[in-house]
Amino acid sequence: MIYFCKMQATGNDFIIINVMMQKFRYSYGNLAKFLCNRKYGVGADGVIFIEKSEVAEYKMRIFNSDGTEAGMCGNGIRCLAKYLYEESMVSSSCFKIETISGIKELELSIENKTVSYIKVCMGNPIFEYNKIPVIFPNILEKSLQSLEIDIEDKKYIGFPISMGNPHFVIFENELDKIDLEKIGRSIENYKYFPYKTNVEFVKIINRNKIKMLVWERGVGRTLGCGTGSCAAVVVSGLKEYTNNEVIVELEGGNVKIKYDKEENKVMLMGTADKVYEGKIDI
Repeated sequence: MIYFCKMQATGNDFIIINVMMQKFRYSYGNLAKFLCNRKYGVGADGVIFIEKSEVAEYKMRIFNSDGTEAGMCGNGIRCLAKYLYEESMVSSSCFKIETISGIKELELSIENKTVSYIKVCMGNPIFEYNKIPVIFPNILEKSLQSLEIDIEDKKYIGFPISMGNPHFVIFENELDKIDLEKIGRSIENYKYFPYKTNVEFVKIINRNKIKMLVWERGVGRTLGCGTGSCAAVVVSGLKEYTNNEVIVELEGGNVKIKYDKEENKVMLMGTADKVYEGKIDI
């Protein structure tokens, strides 16, 4: 029997499992594939496993619905932060969570013992192609470089960037005309990306707001993506399309991103919600 909590942030939904509180003998990847199945499992975009940490309050391991492990997830870590506080696993409104992509600092807004808002310091965006990684002419400069991709005789110019996981940010004015299932999948698996990539199609609304469609690596179309929102705002800011604080409108809701260009640091801000608790016999 596995006990879990289902949570969501901007429609990006996760199954949270505390492996420290129950005997656990399952493969994380295989279990994630089963649990995320919306027909035969619980249904989710990913599974978050809570482990002990030697360097932070807890460690987050997150697996996509296809069973692959993700380095970081902005929406997932907000869900986990809310869960940890409301389950009395942490008592402070400021704490740290260890991830594969490093230690992330979180700050919670609390109202009547309930987490109403979460801020996450997402760290430094990475632009070097060999660190994202991108297989292309060996560009090592620490600057934003565009990349052209051909999909069915159409050229897509995007910007590779890592926020702990790889992203490809493309600016488009007519988001409703994009065949996200087809184009997103093609770019995710394009030859330039050895570990595949997340894909963001971004429309600039004004200097303080953008709109975005998401195709997540290992998942598919999702209603939101925290790291993708960060990537989009970083690229938008460096291209001088937007200011340093931007609202990102996603299909599942909004988040706010602040990008400090001088320190090259990104702050992700938004809500998260508990959907239900449950147990499932495997």
